[in-house]
Amino acid sequence: MKIDALVAEIGSTTTVVNAFNGLDTDHPRFLGSGYHPTTVLEGDVNVGLMGAIEDLKKQLKTDTLLAKETFASSSAAGGLKMSVHGLVYDMTVKAAKEAALGAGANIQMITAGLLDEYHIEEIKSLNLNIIMIAGGVDYGERKTAIENAKKITNLRLNIPVIYAGNIQNHNIIKNIFREAKQEEFLYISDNVYPKIDDLQVDKTRKIIQEVFHQHIIKAPGMEKVRKLINQDIIPTPGAVMEASKLLQEDIGDLLTVDIGGATTDIHSVTKGSEAIEKILIAPEPMAKRTVEGDLGVYINKDNLINMITKDKLSDELKVDINELNDIIHHYQVIPNARQYPLTERLALEAFKQALERHSGHLIKMFNAGGKVMYAEGKDLSMVKHVIGTGGALTRFKNNCEIIKSVLNHKNELILSPPKNSKIWIDYHYIMASTGVLSIKHPKAALKILKQSLEMVKCIQESS
Repeated sequence: MKIDALVAEIGSTTTVVNAFNGLDTDHPRFLGSGYHPTTVLEGDVNVGLMGAIEDLKKQLKTDTLLAKETFASSSAAGGLKMSVHGLVYDMTVKAAKEAALGAGANIQMITAGLLDEYHIEEIKSLNLNIIMIAGGVDYGERKTAIENAKKITNLRLNIPVIYAGNIQNHNIIKNIFREAKQEEFLYISDNVYPKIDDLQVDKTRKIIQEVFHQHIIKAPGMEKVRKLINQDIIPTPGAVMEASKLLQEDIGDLLTVDIGGATTDIHSVTKGSEAIEKILIAPEPMAKRTVEGDLGVYINKDNLINMITKDKLSDELKVDINELNDIIHHYQVIPNARQYPLTERLALEAFKQALERHSGHLIKMFNAGGKVMYAEGKDLSMVKHVIGTGGALTRFKNNCEIIKSVLNHKNELILSPPKNSKIWIDYHYIMASTGVLSIKHPKAALKILKQSLEMVKCIQESS
């Protein structure tokens, strides 16, 4: 069987392959998916990928599968591991962090100011994929980024380093890397914080994804996968962000929640309200991603169970403690009917906690003139659509109810989405795949994604 494109998504727990046809026509379509547990812990992610392709063949009832183009995204083995080093945390460090997270990075370390010997030892121990150096508005402070660049090049880690700080430092940074014989690993980007209250992260995000595609072998066996892929490989969270941005241009401001086995990611694409923008303490990007590494329904299930408490779970699920402990003890990557109610409740808690962390909030402060209201963080009050994707939400019967329940739990001081936001489910679980496809086939990717979202739609009612 010949198809236009095959897109592999290699996740922390599950590998999915999706097939597509008609990408150069007015009627592109999704053909089907194949699944297999990710085999990074067995030493070779290629095994899981081949298993998913075999499963796809069964779904399509074919013995052969020939794809004109093959793409991939990955978050296996920790995904794109980065460190970020800036000048002041609330300014250049925050801007660099937003650029990295929006590109799909898994940030392992963040520092502000000059790196010390303890920072250097930590950098050496983290087995990073990329390092980002920022610091100083354009034509402002220069020394910190220069000194940090010297210390990092002296490590000779032979990994990509992105410089996204004061533009006056470009030539000096290039010389530092040249003298250390590390110039092949240096990437120069625009300043992520060129002036006060101005975030410019889009170019740096693109560079991060380009670096990922060109240089990063993320997990055992990934070199074999690379031989099978003739198009882009990008971080899965970055692919979801690309799809979210593409969809926002078509339907309006939105929030995407991706609940996985290891993490819960929230992507929002919205400028927020003019009223909140006027009282914001610090600027926020139009497209923002947060990743909660402690909120996952499989690898991090114990964290969620502890947040809820077993007593409360026992009461809500209507099972005694002994039965609950037995369900937890036999818990699987893909839950069975007995485990399903627990997984749904864990997903609800993961979304609730992740959304609260992603959302901005109002702050009441007092000054000489009396009480004043300020805002900090991402304003989601203008969001009109909430998109559910990921292995958990796309498979739950009660997925809309899970999202609805979280939106109804609204605190007046938290800048979360309105209760009447439209709720959509990525029924075919192809949001990440369409994000990868959008790099080369944006029109087809948008049409295919909307076909998936149209399969299940529920309207949040005010309460």
